[in-house]
Amino acid sequence: MAVKKFIVGSFDDEAVLFPAVKEVRKAGYKIHDVFTPFPIHGLDKAMGLRDTSLHTAGFIYGIMGTTTALGFITWALTTDWPLNFGGKPFFSLPAWIPIMFELTVLFSAVGMVLTFCYLCQVAPFVKKDHFNLRSTDDLFIMALGCTAKSNDEEMISFLQSVGAKDVTVEHKETEWWLGRYDKETKIFEKTKTELVA
Repeated sequence: MAVKKFIVGSFDDEAVLFPAVKEVRKAGYKIHDVFTPFPIHGLDKAMGLRDTSLHTAGFIYGIMGTTTALGFITWALTTDWPLNFGGKPFFSLPAWIPIMFELTVLFSAVGMVLTFCYLCQVAPFVKKDHFNLRSTDDLFIMALGCTAKSNDEEMISFLQSVGAKDVTVEHKETEWWLGRYDKETKIFEKTKTELVA
């Protein structure tokens, strides 16, 4: 498991966090992520994040649903088991449109939900390390990624100068895993000790 080192700043107000994100980027520090208890309009642009590709994925899933419906109905009603419904031709496209529409919506919806869960690493039984549990309640958390050349003291003082109330150095697992927190925490603690030593 990849445990990495972060400088984590806690902010108690979005009005302080928003300009702090801009200042941190201007200073050249790498923002790993920002965790907020509610969405903040424009924060993604301030962090320099690109627009999501979820709508493109939804379009592709929709095309797959339409193609699947058209292909299966065509095969079933013209080749495998052709039936005469009141004198209609075997390839009766207008009658199939409702089914094609429903499968298009189904593939798009389910596909986008699964893609969203994968991209955000959110799913049942999936565990992720938290920088601060209060980020889901009343705190705004900014985590800066550290490299071998990073000066921890300089980064800590910079975060404090832009309004962070509490700044800590933390070693966290950045990926998700399946399992339980109590078992994996021992592995993390061992890895953190090796990193510090």
